[in-house]
Amino acid sequence: MYSEQELKIRPIQTEDLPVLWELIYKEDNPEWKKWDAPYFPHQAIPFEAFMKDADQWVDAEDVWIITIDEQICGTVSYYYEDAQKKWLEMGIIFYRGTDWGKGLGTRALRLWMNHLFTTMPLERVGLTTWSGNKRMIRAAEKLGMMMEARIRKVRYYNETYYDSIRMGILREEWEHIDN
Repeated sequence: MYSEQELKIRPIQTEDLPVLWELIYKEDNPEWKKWDAPYFPHQAIPFEAFMKDADQWVDAEDVWIITIDEQICGTVSYYYEDAQKKWLEMGIIFYRGTDWGKGLGTRALRLWMNHLFTTMPLERVGLTTWSGNKRMIRAAEKLGMMMEARIRKVRYYNETYYDSIRMGILREEWEHIDN
């Protein structure tokens, strides 16, 4: 677990699962999905079906929860782009609009990046978003990430084309930032 004042990130526990299901899979069109890759489909899942795969969530290394004052409000995660496990991409989602625009994402990502660089032999941490998600781009920039690629007009949402944005930071850059 890592914390900064009222904000914490930690591994998921069994007792967290009902709240996670409600935040992520209870609705077909949750508000958060408008910002988290809205060009990919999202579908509600019955609680019983979600719980059949519950073991993949509990104590997972690649997805943790974010809490504010002990209330679950989001997740941080990572995945590998390659089989060598050298190209890691991270992500974050805050599920309630009331938590957006307050700098919480930047703080949670800072804790998560610190965890990743501290516990894994990584040379780089990256994230991929889309040009419509200005808050994610700003958070990445605040953390010292640089735009590494802009793939133009490959994300289609609400009858508009957007760019895919790849951002990243190298270990040596991270070590020179006051974290």
